[in-house]
Amino acid sequence: MNGAEISNALFVVTILAYAAAMFAYALEYAFAQRSAEQRILVAPGGEPVDDHSRPTDRAPLTSSAAQGAGRLGLILTYVGTAALTVSIVTRIVYTGRWPWGNMFEYITGVALVGMITWLVLVARGAAPRRLGLFATFAATMVLGGSVRVYTEAAALVPALDSYWIVIHVTAAIIAAGILLIGCVFALLHLLKRAHDRRAARGRSVEFFPLSVAHRLPQADALERLTFKLHVFAFPILTFGIFAGAVWAHFAWGRYWAWDPKEVWAFIAWVVYAAYLHARVSGRAARAWAPWIAVLGYAVMIFNLTAVNLVFDGLHSYSGV
Repeated sequence: MNGAEISNALFVVTILAYAAAMFAYALEYAFAQRSAEQRILVAPGGEPVDDHSRPTDRAPLTSSAAQGAGRLGLILTYVGTAALTVSIVTRIVYTGRWPWGNMFEYITGVALVGMITWLVLVARGAAPRRLGLFATFAATMVLGGSVRVYTEAAALVPALDSYWIVIHVTAAIIAAGILLIGCVFALLHLLKRAHDRRAARGRSVEFFPLSVAHRLPQADALERLTFKLHVFAFPILTFGIFAGAVWAHFAWGRYWAWDPKEVWAFIAWVVYAAYLHARVSGRAARAWAPWIAVLGYAVMIFNLTAVNLVFDGLHSYSGV
């Protein structure tokens, strides 16, 4: 078995581990017992946010079985993340190059950063473990989608054989991975907000997907965590776009060529800038902020798929 085959086998292990983790998290999420006591979920800026569904020393959140399922889900998440890391490193060793040479490698990098981000949040106590159900679902879908554009491990095409691929593409992958989890929390916030509003009006919330939201943390906590992730990722995204412009200057003799990838990357940047502006503006604009965050990631997905698979441009390096 050569390095490419080992890398592919570890990739399969990753998907299986994340899928199993998702099932384990679902057991914890579904059978969690809500505590009558309150505990702080996150407190950005020194402002406490109460979460009625976190465990306390005197009132355990889950039964022992559901709690064990949650611990198993976390272990499987670590296993899957480790397998994906080794898979990428193995591909580096086998090809002798940086592993961002095609669309498949880019997507796997985004998934890895996203799951590392999630594990850091859990380790720091910034997010309850049971929400791994949604993080692993997102990672599994991303990795499953990457299979559609799988590319054999091979040397870089000449246009990508530059040290700038380490700088530009790595920054883009880090930003996209963090924003993936930020998008997950933005969607959960919108779901919880809709649930709470409907419940406050005395209307039924016993239908999917609102029925899922009653075990989510408070909407304010989800919204604050969404904002923190986007604030962290936005400068990295900005640097990635700037580095891409510098690389374009060295490669093509110009910083900007109105290439589809460049245009849509700039559109995504504008959308995320609009999100941050709306988030710190008045109450009316702030209510729209999570929708803008979701739109931002939709633009990034469009940029990834359409540019590589549909549009002709200078950045069409999907490898498929």
